[in-house]
Parts: sequence; C-alpha cells; structure tokens
Amino acid sequence: MFVLVNLKTYPCDPIEVAEAVRDVNESTDARVAVAPQAATIAQVAETGAETWAQHVDPIDYGSNTGHTLAESVADAGAVGTLINHSEQRLKLADIDGSVQAAQRADLETVVCANNPAQIGAAAALGPDAVAVEPPELIGTGTPVSQADPDVVEDAVEAAQNVDSDVSVLCGAGISTGDDVVAAGDLGAEGVLLASGVAKADDPTAALEDLVEPL
Repeated sequence: MFVLVNLKTYPCDPIEVAEAVRDVNESTDARVAVAPQAATIAQVAETGAETWAQHVDPIDYGSNTGHTLAESVADAGAVGTLINHSEQRLKLADIDGSVQAAQRADLETVVCANNPAQIGAAAALGPDAVAVEPPELIGTGTPVSQADPDVVEDAVEAAQNVDSDVSVLCGAGISTGDDVVAAGDLGAEGVLLASGVAKADDPTAALEDLVEPL
C-alpha cells in the first residue's frame, strides 16, 4: 500500500512530519511519502523522506509568473506530484498538460478526481495513478470506504477499463489503519490523507497506527 500524506497549508512542522514519514517508511512494508508546500520541498527532501509536490502547472520554462514548474519541484527533490486535487481543480486539458509536464520532469503522478466517471477520464491521460476523493468527505474523519464503498470499487473498475497499468488510490476521511485496510479490500492500492497526520500531536504515532494492520 502507498500512503501519501498531504500537508496542504496546515500549520504543522513539515520537517517533523517528514522525519516521521521517513522512519515509519523504513519500518513497514508500506510505501509512505509526504507532500509539503512547494516552499519546503527541498528541506523535506533532505530528511530522506519520499517527497511529493502538491501541484504542478501545465507549463514549460518561460513567462509563467506565479506558476509551479515541474522541473523546479523535481530539482528541489520531489519525486512525484499530485494533480487536480479538489482544492486545486483544473480543466481536463490542463490536467493533461500537467501530467505531461510532470512526465517531462520524471515525476510520478497521481491525478485526483471526485467520482468514478472522472477517474476513467483521468486514467485516459496516462498518469501513474488516480485517486478518488469525494470532496464532501475530505477532512470529516469519515472514510469513503465506509461512507460509500461502491465509489471505490467503481473507481477501480473505471480505471481498469481504461488502462490496467494505472493504480487507484482513495482518499477523503482516511485516519486509521482500519481505513487503510478497508481501502485495500475494495481494490485500492494506496490512500491519500492529510489532517489525520498533519494535525496529529504525534505524527509518528499517527503513521504507525495507519500502517500497523498492513
């Protein structure tokens, strides 16, 4: 299972979380990574934690003030990027452009989508993985695997029908090891989560709880 912790813009210590991610990753069969804010990618990567960007734009080098260039996050130490998170939505053409930009920079890609129909469309763009995240469940502590397990199973089917090489992750409300196990039972190969770790008093303990049942 792939466990990707998105720090969003939470007021947490990204280095503390990154060190927890690094240590827990070394002690489990799960793959654990962290996506900090762009400004701290380099510092986080220096901890040895697998580091991802939260977003890259569909641009190349040039006149793109205020945008995030895929090569820049790769040079800072990121090995992958989220694309089209529900808090940073893109048009389909821009998702395609961001996937291509990430691939140009040798970044692994996870494209987020709200529902199985969107998962199928996202999978057709050739990312490494897609992640189904019903936005109404984000940050609620109620996992999609519990609130609507059909969404996960249908998302897996939708992706497989388009491209069997595209992995499916699920997110929204993931906070415990049982949530991660349930996601796997429904066919997901990983999970996205944020507040369950980023807001935890002890990020290491929170991560250990997530991976302990695996």
